[in-house]
Amino acid sequence: MTATVSAETQHGLRTRGSPAGAPGSNCLGSQGRCVSGWHCPVRNGEWRLAGKMAAPDQAQWSSKAAFVLAATGSAVGLGNLWRFPTEAGSNGGGAFVLLYVLCVVLIALPLLLAESLIGRHGQRSTIGSAVQLARQSGASPAWSLLAVVGLIANTAILTFYCVVAGWVVYFIGTSAVDVVGAMTAGQPLRGAYALQSVDEIQQIMPTLFANPVLLVGLQFAFVLVTVWIVARGVKGGIEMAATWLMPAFFFLLIGITVYAAIVGDFAAAVTFLFTPDFERALQPGVLSSALGQAFFSLSLGGGAMIAYGAYASRDTNLAQTSGMIAFADTAVAIIAGLAIFPIVFSVGMEPDAGPTLMFQSMPTAFHSMPGGAIVGLLFFVLALFAALTSSVSLLEISVGWVMERFGASRGKAATGIGALVFLVGLLSALSFNVLADQRPIPFIPGFENANWFDAIDGITGRLLLPLSGLITAIFIGWVADRKLVNGETGLTGGALVAWRFLIAWLCPVAVAAILVIGLFPQLLG
Repeated sequence: MTATVSAETQHGLRTRGSPAGAPGSNCLGSQGRCVSGWHCPVRNGEWRLAGKMAAPDQAQWSSKAAFVLAATGSAVGLGNLWRFPTEAGSNGGGAFVLLYVLCVVLIALPLLLAESLIGRHGQRSTIGSAVQLARQSGASPAWSLLAVVGLIANTAILTFYCVVAGWVVYFIGTSAVDVVGAMTAGQPLRGAYALQSVDEIQQIMPTLFANPVLLVGLQFAFVLVTVWIVARGVKGGIEMAATWLMPAFFFLLIGITVYAAIVGDFAAAVTFLFTPDFERALQPGVLSSALGQAFFSLSLGGGAMIAYGAYASRDTNLAQTSGMIAFADTAVAIIAGLAIFPIVFSVGMEPDAGPTLMFQSMPTAFHSMPGGAIVGLLFFVLALFAALTSSVSLLEISVGWVMERFGASRGKAATGIGALVFLVGLLSALSFNVLADQRPIPFIPGFENANWFDAIDGITGRLLLPLSGLITAIFIGWVADRKLVNGETGLTGGALVAWRFLIAWLCPVAVAAILVIGLFPQLLG
């Protein structure tokens, strides 16, 4: 039943679906109070009864599996394909992996459950859900700062993430042309870019960076696809994309891993990843890197899990689904290492090359490997699937809030935020050419030489995301009503006690460490 509020025009608001039994059109004047006790949704587009917010109509995932796939798609992104191998390569391999898994279990998983329960309890946007839980806990709505910071951070991240995804699209194009050439020449199993030298392959990315029009066009194309998916809605867009893309992603990842095991140095990769150097594991820098990777790998601190948790049904056990999501994301990171390191080791390359590992080292490695042209194309398609499922979740956070706050339709909200993301993203896209000499925040230590791309990446990763995660841990561990929180978790007995300890004590300390070390890396020497 849809309620009509006569004061709607006066307040410049649009009503959302009201709960059963809400009045029809008996609003009385500027105070928005009707005879039945309901109030006009003057603030945040929300219905209220006796001072409490009543949940508006809310879309839901069609099943628990859909929730897990979508949330896993949010967590699994380009960082799994280059950040995890880079961090493992730079921090001792097995020592890093051991600490990483421990950090996922003890820190990231409790925070993942905390964010999911905020969303499922509130059934609103990230900010609306945080406000709802704070008010019902008798706490200040200012605790919604955790979601405000996360929304700003993830929107900023999306501005440069679409630029990087544009690079992936470009390499799909060059790889596809290469495969067609191989097929035409009757050599379908030849190496990637067989007609080019290694130096020419290494120049593919710099050549792209030197073309601002192409960079912006690729960025725009990726933003457009992301907006289209989100505008289609939860089930018709986000869920459908995750349902198709994530199984395809896992299939391609396993396939490339099998290929790497056959033609690469798989034994060296296994030894590197699963033989820990315990002296290295005790080094503060390695522990800090593992903490950071566990935190960022699961998309914590930005509100993505709050947004997706809001679409979870009441019969979904959040503890179980959070465990599934954390397991799947960790498995993807480790399997990605098993797919990439054998190829890297087999051609004598270093595993800690960062973003260039994907866009320069891997194409060069595929150049000298049988079937490299086809596998290279599949590798970048795999990366595109990872990028798309993550970008959809990043956009959904802002779209959900705009819909709730301003009463905009999903299509208009997605288009508006998409346009903003594209325009701000131009700063990152042009950081490698037209704006290459600009240093936007030279007055901040550590950012003296950062261009727009690096500055936005650094501020969001080092400051905003950890800050949001820290506020979340403190809010759920110490401020939010224990009965409300405990009832949402799906945990009982010792498991609940353990989770309460981790979220209240260990998580705040660990996330604070990520925040401090990110801002002051010199503390590690």
